[in-house]
Amino acid sequence: MASDLPAPTATAEDTDLILRQVLADVLGLPAERVAEFDEDSGLFGHLPELDSMAVATLLTEIEDRLDIVIEDDEVDGEMLETYGGLHTFVMTKRSDG
Repeated sequence: MASDLPAPTATAEDTDLILRQVLADVLGLPAERVAEFDEDSGLFGHLPELDSMAVATLLTEIEDRLDIVIEDDEVDGEMLETYGGLHTFVMTKRSDG
């Protein structure tokens, strides 16, 4: 009977928690620091830990943990500029799936 249930919907809260954990794990940031990120917190160009090499690892880990596919042409400076931009991008990808 459980297979007749619709798939759980991605919520902003669960996406936020997973995204923060990925940032902490991939970039080696303390959880307390990541917990302080708000929508306007700068990422690429603001966090020295998030360099061009770390971007690939970060995106791969987001794909794996959130079961989404991020195409190369979707990656741009705007989606990585702030935490809010990255969160919005990931929420959009999860709702498209």
